[in-house]
Amino acid sequence: MNIVRDIRVVFLLFFLSVVLISCQDKDTAKKGNAVEDFFSNPERSSFQLSPDGKRLSYIGYDNYCRNIFILDLENPDSSKQLTYQTSLDVQYYFWADADHIVFSNTQSNEDSLRIMIADVNTEKQDFLLQPSDERLRWVSRSPKDSQLLATIWQKDSSASDLYAIDLYTKTRKLISKNPGDIKKWYATLDGEVKLALTKDSLDESLLYKPSGSDTFKEIKKNNFKSTVYPIGFVKDSEDKIYAISSENRDRSALVEIDLNSGEESRELFAHPEVDVNYYSYSQDLHELMYASYTVDKNEHYFFDKNLEEIVRKVKEKFTEEEIYILDSKPENKQIIFQTYSDVNPGEVYYYDGRKEKYELLIENSPSLDKTKLCRIQAVSFKARDQKTISGYLTLPKEENKKHPLVVLVHDGPHRRDSWKFDSEVQFLASRGYAVFQVNYRGSAGFGKDFWASGFKEWGGKIQTDIIDGVTWLIHEGIVDKDKIAIMGRGFGGYSALHAATFNTSLFTCAISSSGYSNLFTFFKEVPPYLQQYMQLFYEIIGNPQIEPELFRSISPVFHADRVKIPVMFVQGGRDKYSSLTDVNQFVQTLKNNHIPVKFLYKEEEGKLFKKDENIISYYLEIEDFLQKYMK
Repeated sequence: MNIVRDIRVVFLLFFLSVVLISCQDKDTAKKGNAVEDFFSNPERSSFQLSPDGKRLSYIGYDNYCRNIFILDLENPDSSKQLTYQTSLDVQYYFWADADHIVFSNTQSNEDSLRIMIADVNTEKQDFLLQPSDERLRWVSRSPKDSQLLATIWQKDSSASDLYAIDLYTKTRKLISKNPGDIKKWYATLDGEVKLALTKDSLDESLLYKPSGSDTFKEIKKNNFKSTVYPIGFVKDSEDKIYAISSENRDRSALVEIDLNSGEESRELFAHPEVDVNYYSYSQDLHELMYASYTVDKNEHYFFDKNLEEIVRKVKEKFTEEEIYILDSKPENKQIIFQTYSDVNPGEVYYYDGRKEKYELLIENSPSLDKTKLCRIQAVSFKARDQKTISGYLTLPKEENKKHPLVVLVHDGPHRRDSWKFDSEVQFLASRGYAVFQVNYRGSAGFGKDFWASGFKEWGGKIQTDIIDGVTWLIHEGIVDKDKIAIMGRGFGGYSALHAATFNTSLFTCAISSSGYSNLFTFFKEVPPYLQQYMQLFYEIIGNPQIEPELFRSISPVFHADRVKIPVMFVQGGRDKYSSLTDVNQFVQTLKNNHIPVKFLYKEEEGKLFKKDENIISYYLEIEDFLQKYMK
C-alpha cells in the first residue's frame, strides 16, 4: 500500500508540474517576448571607420567589460582586440589619426578623468592625460603637430580653458584662457582657433579672430529665443562657417555665415514645417555631408553627392527599412549604417561600394520575435486652445475595441518623440497596452514659437496638452477610459506626478522615474557646470525667489494629499536632478493616506539606470505594477 501511495504522490507531483509549466508557457506566449529581449545591450556598438578607411573599430565585450576591437578591412587576419579592460568599461573612443585611438574609461562625473591613447599597430597603451579631478570636452583633431584640441575645467567650475594635447609627448599646453563666458571653441582645418561661442544663459555671442589679429571681436549677438549654432569652417576658408540658425525665422535652417560681417550669406537648407535637427560635418574634409529633419519620420538632405548615391543604393537593397548613417567615407564609397523600422531594431552593416560588398556587423535584439511587435502611427489632435499637437500612437495586437492605455511622456521638456524602434513602447504594447506619446508644446523640433509656447507652462498648458490628447483618444473610442496609466522619466516623471496629484480622476495609476516633485529643490540641485543656464531656467520654468506661489502650486510634493491613485516611484541614489528627501516625503504622505505605493530605489544608479540587471528589474516591476492596477 505504501508503494502504491508513493506512486500516486509522484504521479500527482508530476501532473502538477506539467500543468504549471503549461500555464507558464501559455503566459509567456500571451506576453510575447521576455523583458530582457527588449532591453539587452547589443554585443557590439560604437562602430567607426579609421581616417584612412583601412580599418573598422567597435566596442565589444570581453570578460564582461566593454573593450575596443579592430577589424582590418584590407587584411582580415590582422583583426584584433585592442584593449583588455577588466574592471573599467571603455566609455567612448575616437580615432586621433590613422594609427592611434584615444579612449576614456571614466565611469561618471564623480570619477577621476582618465584619458588613454592606444597605438593600433603595436597595441601599446598609455595615459594621454594623467588622471585628474577635471572635466574635458574635445574640440577637434589638428593635423598640425599631431595635436588634439580640448577644453578642460575643474568639476566645480563652469569655465573651461582651451588646451592642445600632444599625441606623442602626452603633454598639454594652454592655448587660450577662458575669460569666463566662452562655452565652445572652433578650429580651422589647420588647427588654428578663430571662432568662439559665448553664453550667459539668456544671450549668446559669436567671437571672431581674423588672421593677423591676436584678439577676438564680437560679430553677432542673439538671445536664447533666436540662436545661431556654429558647425564648422567652410573648406578652404577662414572667414566663413556653416551654422544652424533660427535668426529671422521660426524654424532653424542650415546656413552659411560671413564672419567679417557677421551676417548670413546664404541659406543652404530649410524645411517649411520643422527644424533642421541634425547635421553631419566632416572634421577631416571641412565639408557638410547631410542635414536631417523629422516631420513624422527622419529624412535626409544630402550635400555630398557621393554619400547620397551610396545611400540610394543601400535603400534599393533594404526597401522596407529606414537607414541611419553611423559613419562614412564617401570618397572611398564606404559607409556604416543601421537599418531600422518601428517594428525592427535592425542590423548594422558595413558597405564597400568599390566591391559592392555588404558585411553584417551586428543584429540588434536578435531574440525578439518581430512578428509580435506593434506598428507606431503618427497622430495629431487639437488642444483646448486649438493649437495642433502631434504625437504617436501604438496599439497592441489584441483586437479589443478599447485598449488600456499608457501615456508615455518624454523628458526635457525640450526634446521630442519620433518614429523609430522604441524598446519601451514595444515592451508596453506587447503586454496589451496602447501607448500614447505626446509632443506637447515646448517640445523640440517644431520651431521656436512652438518651443516658446511651453515657457512658464510647467503644470499649465503642457499638462493640459497631455490631458487633451488622452481625452481625444477616449472620444475616438480607442482606449478604455477606466484603465489609463501615465509614466515618464525626468520631466515625464514630473508630468506623471502632476497628473496623479491634479488629475487623479482621469488616471488609474502613475509611474514616476526620477520625477521632479519639488521645483524649489530642482533649482537648488542644479550642478555647478549648469549654473550658467539659471537665467534660462527662470525664463522657461519661473524664478522660485520671486514666484514662490507659482512654484508651490505646480510642485506635486506640496499637494500629495490630493493623490487618490497608486503611484510607483523610481529613484537612483546618484541622481543629481531629483531629491531623495522629497521622494521619501511624497511616499510617506501616500502611505499615511493608505494610497498604494511602490518605491524602487537603486543606490548606485543615476537618473538613467545603466546596469543591465537594474534595467531588467525596473521593467519587471513596471510590468507587475501595471498588471496589478490596469488589468
